[in-house]
Amino acid sequence: MKIYGLIGYPLSHSFSKGFFKEKFEKENISGCVYDNFPIPGISEFTSLLEQHPQLHGLNVTIPYKEVVIPFLDELSDAAAQIGAVNCIHFKDGKKTGYNTDVIGFTKSLQPLLQAHHQHALVLGTGGAAKAIMYALEQLGITYTVVSRQPVNGAVSYESLNRQAMEEHTVIVNTTPLGMYPKTDTFPEIPYQYLTSRHLLYDLVYNPAETSFLQRGAAQGATIKNGHEMLILQAEASWEIWNK
Repeated sequence: MKIYGLIGYPLSHSFSKGFFKEKFEKENISGCVYDNFPIPGISEFTSLLEQHPQLHGLNVTIPYKEVVIPFLDELSDAAAQIGAVNCIHFKDGKKTGYNTDVIGFTKSLQPLLQAHHQHALVLGTGGAAKAIMYALEQLGITYTVVSRQPVNGAVSYESLNRQAMEEHTVIVNTTPLGMYPKTDTFPEIPYQYLTSRHLLYDLVYNPAETSFLQRGAAQGATIKNGHEMLILQAEASWEIWNK
């Protein structure tokens, strides 16, 4: 039996377990199981591996995408540059970290891009944000990071004025604001300056249309949630585990 799974904490609303269960059934993949491993601290990672020697692959979610790195033997080039891992492959006694968020986001965003989408605002500074920044760089889109605590070159939400919003026509929410059950929360950007030239992308997928996306749509902006990105990054993980 090959075991795959997800580490993070908490994992009460995990997408991955249901996705892989359905995938295994649809594609008649036998001898494989995907499970959730909610570990309260990254220090428990080593004992998890000892308890499950049949592990072939893991996905990594909040809050361990960055702190898991010291436990790994190797990193892909992208994961090393990003500084965050969401996929681990176990092979030949080695634990190799990858970042499939980049693959999922890039493939999901590209069909929506237009010529005027040259500059982006990245809302948030966590592990997911790092993957988004890397992807934007690969796409040739410059970006400005927005944070509640403007450090390391980030700007504050309060500093976003009409000019900033007009210049940055791609806005990506990498924060959990608006995620179920706190669906009434949203990033505090000046939505009144959004237009039909804007593209709003939310990594949150539950609910399907967050307050962030609703407010963008009300201004005529193009909107997309993170569900397709999740599917694409999961498929990319499966490819990595089976190569």
